[in-house]
Amino acid sequence: MIKNYFRLILGRKHTHFEECYKNNYIGVSFGIDKDLSNDLPENWRDFNKKYIPLYLEKNPDKSKVTAGLACGAIHTVSKSINIGDHVICPDGSGKYYVGVVKSEYVYKPDRPLFHCREVEWLRTSINRSDMSQELQNSTGSIGTISNITKYSNELQNFISDNNQNDVLTSIDKNIEDPSMFALERHLEDFLIANWKQTEIAQNYDIYEDDELFGQQFPTDTGPIDILAISKDKKELLVIELKKGRASDSVVGQIQRYMGYIKSEFLESDQKVRGIIIALEEDLKLKRALSVTNDIEFYRYKINFELINSK
Repeated sequence: MIKNYFRLILGRKHTHFEECYKNNYIGVSFGIDKDLSNDLPENWRDFNKKYIPLYLEKNPDKSKVTAGLACGAIHTVSKSINIGDHVICPDGSGKYYVGVVKSEYVYKPDRPLFHCREVEWLRTSINRSDMSQELQNSTGSIGTISNITKYSNELQNFISDNNQNDVLTSIDKNIEDPSMFALERHLEDFLIANWKQTEIAQNYDIYEDDELFGQQFPTDTGPIDILAISKDKKELLVIELKKGRASDSVVGQIQRYMGYIKSEFLESDQKVRGIIIALEEDLKLKRALSVTNDIEFYRYKINFELINSK
C-alpha cells in the first residue's frame, strides 16, 4: 500500500497541538458533534451531501463553500487517511512533528477534537527553516489538512535521516523535459505563497474562512487546484494549473469544476468564473476559449538566474 503524507493543523492556530501530542491522537471537530462510526461512506460526496446542511444549520452565518471545506476535512481525517499514513503537525513555533496513524476512526466527545485517529508520534521533529522552499510553501497553507505526498522523498529523508537522491519523474505527456518538470512541479504551492504579487490578487483572494482554505477544493470530478473569491464576494473563481502546454481538453475540465460550484455552492447573488494557467497554449485551446466568455488564460514564466557570491 502506498504511504501518504498529510499536513494537519490541530485546532485553529494550533490550539490543540499539545493536547493531541500528549494523548497520542489527531482530530477535527467543526461542530459536528455526533458519532460518525457508522456514517462514513467511501465517497466523500455522499458524506458532504448529508452533512453540509447540518453544518449550515449549526453555523447559519457561514457560506456553502465553508461548509463544503469543513465537511471535506472531517471526511479526510476520519476516513481518507489510512492506517500507516504519516501526519505532519505544526506546533505553532516553527516545528513540525510526525505521527503514524494507528487506528481507524474513533469518536471521543470528551476531547476538544472529537473526530479522532490514534497515532504514534515519532521522535522526529522538523524545523520549518530546514525544509525546501517548496515544502515550506505547501506546509504553510492555512487549510486544516492538505495532502503533501508529492514531497514524500524530502519528508522521508527527515524521518529516516537517510539522504536519498530525489529522483524526478514525469508521467504528464505535456512535459517533455524532466528538468522543466522539476522547475514546474511546485507551481501550485508557489502561486499560493506569492499570491499577493500576482495580477489576479488585485481582484480576488484565495478562499479562506478561519482554518479552511481553498486549495485542492474537492469536486465530484476531481479537485480544483485553487478556489478564489472576489473581494466583493460576488464571484467564485476556479483556477486550473497545467504544467507545460495546455490544450483544449482543459476547457472541458475547468467547465466541469465550474458547473459543480454553480450547482452546489453558489449563493443567489454570486456567479462563477475560471482561469487556466499554463506555460503556453496551443491553437486548439485558443479556438475553444474564443467562444467562451467566462474563462481566461494566463501564461506563467520561469526565471532562472546564476549569481556569483564571491
